[in-house]
Amino acid sequence: MSRAFERPSPWQRLRPVFQGFDGPLVLALLLLAGIGLVTMYSVGYDHGTRFMDHGRNMLLGLIVLFVVAQVPPQRLMQLAVPLYVAGVLLLVATALFGITKKGATRWLNVGLVIQPSEILKIAMPLMLAWWFQKREGMLRVPDFLIAGLILAVPVGLIMKQPDLGTSLLVMASGLYVIFFAGLSWRLILPVLGLAAAGITALVVSADAICQPGVQWPVLHEYQRGRVCTLLDPTKDPLGKGFHIIQGMIAIGSGGWTGKGFMQGTQTHLEFIPERTTDFIFSAYSEEFGLAGNIALLFCFLFLIFRGLMVASEAPTLFTRLLAGAMTLNVFTYAFVNMGMVSGILPVVGVPLPFVSYGGTAMVTLGLGLGILMSIAKSRRFMQS
Repeated sequence: MSRAFERPSPWQRLRPVFQGFDGPLVLALLLLAGIGLVTMYSVGYDHGTRFMDHGRNMLLGLIVLFVVAQVPPQRLMQLAVPLYVAGVLLLVATALFGITKKGATRWLNVGLVIQPSEILKIAMPLMLAWWFQKREGMLRVPDFLIAGLILAVPVGLIMKQPDLGTSLLVMASGLYVIFFAGLSWRLILPVLGLAAAGITALVVSADAICQPGVQWPVLHEYQRGRVCTLLDPTKDPLGKGFHIIQGMIAIGSGGWTGKGFMQGTQTHLEFIPERTTDFIFSAYSEEFGLAGNIALLFCFLFLIFRGLMVASEAPTLFTRLLAGAMTLNVFTYAFVNMGMVSGILPVVGVPLPFVSYGGTAMVTLGLGLGILMSIAKSRRFMQS
C-alpha cells in the first residue's frame, strides 16, 4: 500500500525527456564534438581563450539542440510562416537601418546586435516544407514556381548585403526542400547543364575576364576577386592567393598520418590564416593527415546517412522534407568548408560543423539538428 505513495526518483521524472532520442544521431554528434574539441585545443591553445570559448559555444549548441528536440513537429509547422515573415522583415530592416562593417550591411541593432540572415537558415526550409505540406496531393508546376519565389526573396536580400556565403547556405537549404518535394529531373538537368557550361567557359576565359578593370554582372568586386583567386591563386601568392596556397600546403604536408597532435608547423608558425575558423580543416589535416581526414569524413557521412534515414521514415510530408533539408545543410557546411580550403571552391567564410570556432554557427547547427532529433523522436513515439 505504501509503495503507491512513493515519490518518483529524479531519473523517473527526467526519463520522459530523454526517451526517444535517436542513438545513432547522438553518437555521430558526440564523435564530431570530440574531434572538434581535440582540434580546437591543438590549434587554439596559444590563441587566447579560443578552446574554452569553443567548449562553451558547443555546450550552448547542445543545449539548444536538446530544448528544440522537445518541440513536436506539429508545433514547428505552426512556427514556419511567422518565423519566415519575421526573418524577411528583419532583412528589409537591415537593408534600411542596418549596421555596416567592412563594406557589408549584415547586422541590425534591436537592443542587441543580431544578424537576421542566420534566421533564414532555419526559417527557409521550415517555410518551404510547410508550403509543400499544404499542397500535398495536388502539386503542379506553379506551386514550384511559388516556392522558387519564396526562396528568391530572402536570398536576394542577403546577397545585396553582400553576404555570398550565407546566401548560398540559405539557397541550398531551400533547394533541398524543393528537390525532395518532387521537382522533375526534366527541369533540373537543363539547369545543371547550363551551370556546367558556365563553369567551363569561366575556366577557359579566366585570363581575359580576370584582368583589372573588367566588370562582372551581379557579383561585387570582392566576390569577383575570390573567383579569380580560386582559378589561379599563384597570380597573387602573397596577397589574395595566400590563404588558399597556405591551406593547400598544410593539407598536403600532413601526408598519410599527419605531423602529430600539436605538431603542425604551418599551423603554429601562423602560416595558416584564420586557423581556428574558416581554415581549421587545413590545420586538422596537417596534424592528423589522410587517416584523420578519413575518420572525419566517416563521422560526417554517418551523421548524414542517419539523418536521411530519419527523413525517409518520417510520418508526414512536412517532416520528411524538413528532416532531409536539415541533414543536407550539414553536408553543405562541410562540403563548402573543405572545398574552399582545398582550392576547389571560392573562400566564402563557411565554418566546418562542430570543428570551427563560432557561436552563431554552433547555435544554428544546434537548432537544425534539434529539429531533426524532434522528428526522430516523434517517429519513435508513433511506432511505440
